[in-house]
Amino acid sequence: MTTDPMILTRKIQLFIDSKDKEYIGQTYRKLYQWQRACFRAANYIFTHYFIQEQIKELFYIAEGTKVKLADIKKDADGILTTSKMNTTYQVLAKHFKGEIPMHILSSLNMTLATHFNNEKLAYLKGEKPIRNYKRDMPIPFRGTDLARLQATPDGKGFTFHLFKIPFRTFLGRDLHDKKRLVERALEGSIKLCSCAIKLDGGKIFWLATFQVEKEHKKLNPTIIAEAFLSLEYPIIVKIGKSRYNIGNKEEFLYRRLAIQSARKRVQKGSIYNRSQHGRDRKLKALDRFKDKEKNYVNYKLHVYSRRLIDICVQHQAATLILVAQEEKEEIARQDPFLLRNWGYASLKDKISHKANKVGITLIME
Repeated sequence: MTTDPMILTRKIQLFIDSKDKEYIGQTYRKLYQWQRACFRAANYIFTHYFIQEQIKELFYIAEGTKVKLADIKKDADGILTTSKMNTTYQVLAKHFKGEIPMHILSSLNMTLATHFNNEKLAYLKGEKPIRNYKRDMPIPFRGTDLARLQATPDGKGFTFHLFKIPFRTFLGRDLHDKKRLVERALEGSIKLCSCAIKLDGGKIFWLATFQVEKEHKKLNPTIIAEAFLSLEYPIIVKIGKSRYNIGNKEEFLYRRLAIQSARKRVQKGSIYNRSQHGRDRKLKALDRFKDKEKNYVNYKLHVYSRRLIDICVQHQAATLILVAQEEKEEIARQDPFLLRNWGYASLKDKISHKANKVGITLIME
């Protein structure tokens, strides 16, 4: 069994590890201040990278003008006073030093430089607009910025310090997967990579990223599985003479429509609710449906994709083909009902991730 590195990301809820309400309030304000700074800094970085690349496209400037994006100290034709990566870091230092830890800006700069280089060709051809980052973007940091990571005395979670802020994790009911990954990072058997802090609705989440070894199951290259994504059954898979139907319309589509209908009924009835505390009191019943549909769909697609990969591993199929997938996605785009209620794109992504995790080759026709 061979192994290859792969990246896993887990979302773990955090609490500020303090009983001082005033300190907790100050920390929340600080985190939101850092988030606003990251939002502004990210757009600064992408704007500067795009302008630097566009300088080379300005064919109407005088001949003989040097337009090579390199450090003039290292290249006589260079037009920069420092390295390309350091140009944006200097811009960030000028605008944000003292407002946010520079380690955060450094991590942000490296991450966005990678994104820009991967998408640069599409920008220059006019096929894609440059990224526009939103105010609720995560706060990035390096794994080495975590200090004093250790298990709690009851063994149910972990504590750590990040830029001198004490945090405590809440793992919820899914103790095995997240807890074991953090324990392995503590042991040093896997690497904790660049992570992020996500602020969402007054809650704090740690987007923990781990580099783990990918296990290749015992698979037979001559066995091929064919999967069809349909309306009657989310997934139909054929392997040789065997056929499996994964999920059905009733448990997925009808349940999703039921959640949508229930939300609409509550929304219509909310105008008759008492407004003792204003808008929040009126919409209290509606708040129960926030993300309910999204969470249900996400859970079901995880179950379906997991079942598909388990069947492939059981039959030792080394190749998985999604038959006529591009045609189905085109039909879904033209039908508002399908586009709204059928999760083709998300299901495809989950299948791709799980197939890669066990070494199955995924082909989309």
